[in-house]
Amino acid sequence: MAQNTKKTLNCRGRLVDLSHGPAVMGILNVTPDSFFAGSRVASSDSELVDRAGQMLRDGATFLDIGGYSTRPGAPDISPAEETDRVLPAIETIRRAWPDALLSVDTFRASVARQAVEAGACLVNDVAGGTLDPAMFETVAALRVPYVLMHLRGTPQTMQSLAKYNNVVLEVIDEMGRQLARLRALGQVDVMLDPGFGFAKTPAHNFTLLNQLETFNLFDEPLLVGLSRKSTIWRTLGTTPDQALNGTTVLNTVALMKGASILRVHDVREAVEAVTLVGHLTRNG
Repeated sequence: MAQNTKKTLNCRGRLVDLSHGPAVMGILNVTPDSFFAGSRVASSDSELVDRAGQMLRDGATFLDIGGYSTRPGAPDISPAEETDRVLPAIETIRRAWPDALLSVDTFRASVARQAVEAGACLVNDVAGGTLDPAMFETVAALRVPYVLMHLRGTPQTMQSLAKYNNVVLEVIDEMGRQLARLRALGQVDVMLDPGFGFAKTPAHNFTLLNQLETFNLFDEPLLVGLSRKSTIWRTLGTTPDQALNGTTVLNTVALMKGASILRVHDVREAVEAVTLVGHLTRNG
């Protein structure tokens, strides 16, 4: 983490202090078609509560709830269908785990607003404000932390737009322009996500990870989401189900290059990586 990087997030009155070490965000997908089957949560409240509870016991600081699959080629769904998936999940988890810090994974302002009203305290926008012109104004008004991720196009078209002369400089430039717009509206807490796998080839992803510390020029916390993505399992010739070890390897690299938050399917393993890298850096 850069020396001047902002280290705190105000989650509706609760201060998350990243100066004590990186945090882990656990993924809870209330979708039927997420790329990793192990991340999908069935419609039963008991399974959702159990999965959330296990992630919290394993050390997750945040739980990220998504109702819209953003895997390449995933079908589009209406805002109403997304809301129908996300809001009951938030309400169920809030009842069972009232102290949990919940994030909503959405690029739609209307879904973000309703999710925050239902109890979410953070908005994770895979489009970085590019797919809904009302998102920045909505988040600034809600006064909750916001994850600004880099994306070109939509989940349906993004892979056709994975063309860069210099992927690091172009991603920084595009994110910088969005960040300036967001700051002009008075948004305080922003995390930046380079968008691994979103309009990126595996080669682009490895380049971004190798130069991740470059993003510290923004002095904002970096969120990294590499968990079980195709860059890992295609490179290794395996499957998403077999990509945990590869995920841990790349998460470790991300931590050593300044990641402040790891967004993962497997919380315990990510927390172990955070702990071990923390001891390594403190005793270096």
